[in-house]
Amino acid sequence: MQTIFFPRETANGENRASLVPSSAKRLCALGFRVLAGRSIGARIGIGDVAYGAAGVELVNDFASGAVEADVVARVKCSRCEEIARMKHGAVHISFLEAEKCPGEIKAFRDAGVAAISLEMVPRSTAAQKFDALSSQANLAGYAAVLLAAMHMDRAFPMMMTPAGTIYPVNVLVIGAGVAGLQAIATAKRLGARVEAFDTRPETEEQVKSLGAKFLKIDIGEVGQTEQGYAKELSEEQMQMQREGMVAACRRADIVIAMAKVFGKTAPVLLTKEMLDRIDKKTLFVDTAIASGGNVEGAVDGLVDYSDCVKIFGVREAEQSVAASASQTFAENVCNFIEHFCDSTSKRVVFDRENDIIARCLVA
Repeated sequence: MQTIFFPRETANGENRASLVPSSAKRLCALGFRVLAGRSIGARIGIGDVAYGAAGVELVNDFASGAVEADVVARVKCSRCEEIARMKHGAVHISFLEAEKCPGEIKAFRDAGVAAISLEMVPRSTAAQKFDALSSQANLAGYAAVLLAAMHMDRAFPMMMTPAGTIYPVNVLVIGAGVAGLQAIATAKRLGARVEAFDTRPETEEQVKSLGAKFLKIDIGEVGQTEQGYAKELSEEQMQMQREGMVAACRRADIVIAMAKVFGKTAPVLLTKEMLDRIDKKTLFVDTAIASGGNVEGAVDGLVDYSDCVKIFGVREAEQSVAASASQTFAENVCNFIEHFCDSTSKRVVFDRENDIIARCLVA
């Protein structure tokens, strides 16, 4: 019987859990022994009793679980000293951001531990059910709009009142990927007028299908990667885009920036020079500050940039809906393990020749 260990997250600001009772039951039913750190669900309102009822064995610390585990699954990458305590030949599954943590990658190699990076899972039909990056991005798009509404002093929808008409807010969403499309849908549900921009022309149909207006800015030939992510623009294209975006920003009451380039620093789409040209009350929400930020000057939290402009930076918007984010992440991990579970031996088999594993195995 193989053992899977789900540690409690210890990274600063991390509210999610990698395991919920419903996914724990599925793993136990598959024949795995499931261990979890005590209070793993404390930040999402799930007590240890619920995990115990689902068949989970609770351990006091990382070392107690890792020494027995064939698989360690969590949201964020383990620290180097934790990796050193893992069993030789074990597998570590998490979001890794491998390009940002060379020390941890070396620690995996030194410990003889295979590391799977969930953000490297390919966007394919076979891998869709464990595409954790997309499931978290969906929630980030939803949460970004709610966070914008919380920091806006106007109602989103049109309202007819005895005192007259309250007109809807105008929202501009920059980036129509998974997160951006969910942001568009959420803003529309709240009653806003929505305009959206993306460098990929093929997203126009998706934007319009959600009832939003697609902003067209001619910046020459653009495209996307084979995984569906936007390709990096040249500096000349970036400048053309910025010029075309100023007018759109001046029409908007809220601008939500959700443009990320996979594996690279996020592009600065809204410069201080552009912000200085905004002469009406506007809230800018930057959801990409963890990778550099789309809005120049954005930090984690709310900043009064000028009398007209406020900037709200959010590192991981999905953290504000941590219970739902935990549920989807846990199901993604469970689906991943189930997909690679040999039905005869009841063991997880990660074959390097498998196309999915070949793409997401980083150590």
